[in-house]
Amino acid sequence: MSPRRTGAPGWTLEDMPDLTGTRALVTGVTAGLGTSTALELARAGAEVVLVARSQAKLDATSADIAAAVPGARLSPVIVDLADLSSVRRGAAEAAALGPLDLLVNNAGVMALPYARTVDGFEMQLGTNHLGPFLLTGLLLPQLVASGGGRVVTVGSQAHRIARRVPLDDPRVSARRYSRWGAYGESKLANLLFALELERRLSAAGLPVTSLAAHPGYSATELMGKSGGFQGAVMVTATRFLGQAAELGALPTLMAATADLPGGTYVGPAGWGQMAGLPTVVRPRRKFVGDPAALSALWELSEMATGIRYP
Repeated sequence: MSPRRTGAPGWTLEDMPDLTGTRALVTGVTAGLGTSTALELARAGAEVVLVARSQAKLDATSADIAAAVPGARLSPVIVDLADLSSVRRGAAEAAALGPLDLLVNNAGVMALPYARTVDGFEMQLGTNHLGPFLLTGLLLPQLVASGGGRVVTVGSQAHRIARRVPLDDPRVSARRYSRWGAYGESKLANLLFALELERRLSAAGLPVTSLAAHPGYSATELMGKSGGFQGAVMVTATRFLGQAAELGALPTLMAATADLPGGTYVGPAGWGQMAGLPTVVRPRRKFVGDPAALSALWELSEMATGIRYP
């Protein structure tokens, strides 16, 4: 059952506006947070562009949402964020649909063994940050065309474990690899991207805002795919402590639809931002308030992906 008003204070699905006449694109819709996000946007009346890398899973998700929301307007698009050529093809297909009111960068991978993307990037940074960076830039004209576009980048509390901003050449392995360290850095990159994107959009006078959200400690399929001893411990803990994906999607939905200024970060209101109804939260201040770090990551990302934002 979808989380709705229970008498406790905080934002719930009852606070979502009518989205009829809008178009939203959500990545990573075939499991967990992405499925719940796409479902509720469709339920609110939005046309939803469903983006994932597996055709079979995308077809199944489309069928499930259509069954839950009769008359839902759904447009499936295949994109593998670990392949920049796939991102370009998918972005072109999505752009052909017309103006875009909302882009939710939700898809990601977690704590994988060392691997590289098709383009030679470390897998977690490539999938979680560089792919969405390119996709957002390619769809920026459609977001501008809507007259009031919004980008929501889904981050993680794992940004707090990052010891540094990932500014090394993403195609060169210069350090000993840590699957959780790399994950934390990729999620820090998500947050820095969202904040720097907002600054640049505002400076350029474009009618698009950028926000970020994180789900707290949520029981999703992504958690089960993380590896190693730490991953096994987290999977076990999640069974007892993690909140359902439907609740974990609420911060994203609040960031996507509530009347909030650009640069807002949304997460659960409970202890340690682990669970609970969503509210405006603060990220870890380290790195986030460093203009040089934000600018350096942006320049690295443009160079790696070959796109130049306005």
